[in-house]
Amino acid sequence: MPTLFALPFPVIDPIAFSLGPVAVRWYALAYIFGLLLAVWYAKRLVRDRSLWPGSEPSTTPAQLDDLLLWCTLGVVLGGRLGYVLFYNPAYFLAHPGEILQMWQGGMSFHGGFLGVVLACLIYGRRKGIGLDQLLDLGAASVPIGLFLGRLANFINGELYGRETDVPWAVLFPIPPDGHLEARHPSQLYEAVLEGILLFLAVRVVTHVWKKLPAPGFASGVFALWYGASRIIVEFVREPDAHIGYLAGGWLTMGMILSLPLIAVGVWLILRSRTFA
Repeated sequence: MPTLFALPFPVIDPIAFSLGPVAVRWYALAYIFGLLLAVWYAKRLVRDRSLWPGSEPSTTPAQLDDLLLWCTLGVVLGGRLGYVLFYNPAYFLAHPGEILQMWQGGMSFHGGFLGVVLACLIYGRRKGIGLDQLLDLGAASVPIGLFLGRLANFINGELYGRETDVPWAVLFPIPPDGHLEARHPSQLYEAVLEGILLFLAVRVVTHVWKKLPAPGFASGVFALWYGASRIIVEFVREPDAHIGYLAGGWLTMGMILSLPLIAVGVWLILRSRTFA
């Protein structure tokens, strides 16, 4: 039930602008600018020699421009296939024609993450660049896109949190009839944890601790922080209606998919060459 102190949901048209019959959504712009800004930031990192004490940058700005297309495909295809396989395989098995209808919603961070890892692996092998070196640059820059993506989720009124009476609750319109309920603005929690704070945490790794010459350390911090942050938010985020809660009535699919990220993050940090 709505609370006396719940904040009204800021109704923002999910369509940013239209070009004739083509409607450009905020969600699409979040992906586009997230990728472009991530590459721009990664190029700044490889140009700054002070961040690579005792070594050479792992790649060049030109190579990062080439990598952009690979990562775009990895994010889009991986994110969509991850949603199909992790969150609703039975539905899409019965409706295969809807798998490519990404404008209807349904993207998975964990799937997109695996897609980017695969893209970096293939590109790195073609160019003789280590996977962990490319992932470290991604770890430093990807939080920009995560921040923009979560803001787009909020604008769309999707992925909202569970019902609550906290003073900062937001009255989200709930499908199918659009009635208002006071919910945690979990998209904004994630924008802060997975976007702003994760960016700052990895920036400490790259600019204060100067760990870019230690392959795997930055990406390990990224995976560990993201996995832990996602699990924390899952306690207040509404699970997908067709999945609901799993074992014990509190476990969610997002938690299950984030646990391996934490394990991988710890492993990457421990295997970083600074400990060799």
